[in-house]
Amino acid sequence: MSVKLTQFSKASGCGCKIAPAVLEEILKGCKQDIVFKNLLVGSETKDDAAVYELEDGNCIISTTDFFTPIVDDAFDFGKISACNAISDIYAMGGKPLMAVAILGWPVDKIPTEVAQQVIKGAQNICNKAGIPLAGGHSVDTQEPLFGLAVTGLVKKEHIKKNNAVKENDIIYITKPLGIGVLSTALKRGLLNETDYHLLLEQTTTLNSIGEKLGALTYVNAITDVTGFGFAGHLLEMLANTNLSATIHKSALPIMEAAKEYAKQFVFPDNTTRNYNDQSKNIAGMKDLDFIFYCDPQTSGGLLFSVEASHEKEMDAFLESQNQFFAKIGAITSKQEKAIIFL
Repeated sequence: MSVKLTQFSKASGCGCKIAPAVLEEILKGCKQDIVFKNLLVGSETKDDAAVYELEDGNCIISTTDFFTPIVDDAFDFGKISACNAISDIYAMGGKPLMAVAILGWPVDKIPTEVAQQVIKGAQNICNKAGIPLAGGHSVDTQEPLFGLAVTGLVKKEHIKKNNAVKENDIIYITKPLGIGVLSTALKRGLLNETDYHLLLEQTTTLNSIGEKLGALTYVNAITDVTGFGFAGHLLEMLANTNLSATIHKSALPIMEAAKEYAKQFVFPDNTTRNYNDQSKNIAGMKDLDFIFYCDPQTSGGLLFSVEASHEKEMDAFLESQNQFFAKIGAITSKQEKAIIFL
């Protein structure tokens, strides 16, 4: 039986995230009264994962991420979901230790053997990350969803928060934009086989470079680019910093295939939602720029800032790791808008 998973869900991948404004409304008034002194990173900064300090100078990283299908193939869906979830550990500068699965499955609509393939796909990625998929939890749901809760480890001095940027930092990104556009083309039956392989390659490449970036003192802040898009996650990096960012449009990597689909106005509905939430804080985003700058990425790249005096050192390091990267702009003093596209 051939099952197209994306036909069973309203949104796909990280595009199914609840809108930031709605999430804020949900969390309003939910602040905990008890102070946990060992909780170094909680929900206050909207960071990628929580971090808890142990007695020996090491810290535990804890995260969870799950979503509805971004592709039709069950094995590929499992791979993408696992890669996306593990990325949160790397985005904190840490090393993943183990994962447990989160599975929601409409058992009356989709055969159980299809769910089995989802889990096998996740196992494939966990093996590549060198961690066990050690268990999990499942429920009967109206739409299929899958993800992982992941535990990681990081030394206290290697923790990289998302909003620890400093003035004059150089901004780097490790994957091109356009994943949301390609996944929407797939859902609409427009994506050709070559572009599907491109989508799969991007979304199943582990952000394992993050663990190594964590050990570098001249890397100040890291996050990964997911459902709120490039602009949304950069805004999170700038939150409560009294700083801005200038981004050079010509330097921002965008997949050529995604550009072609965008010409046909193929992009996720949640791109518009992201734009409506973020545009008031952005200057220089013109015409159809928003299609890529606000594109919800699933298992996107790392976005990080580096002290300007170490730019050449960073370039050489990334090249030695055969890591794709682009230098896209810099952190500046506070401007009229938080992000300025040039």
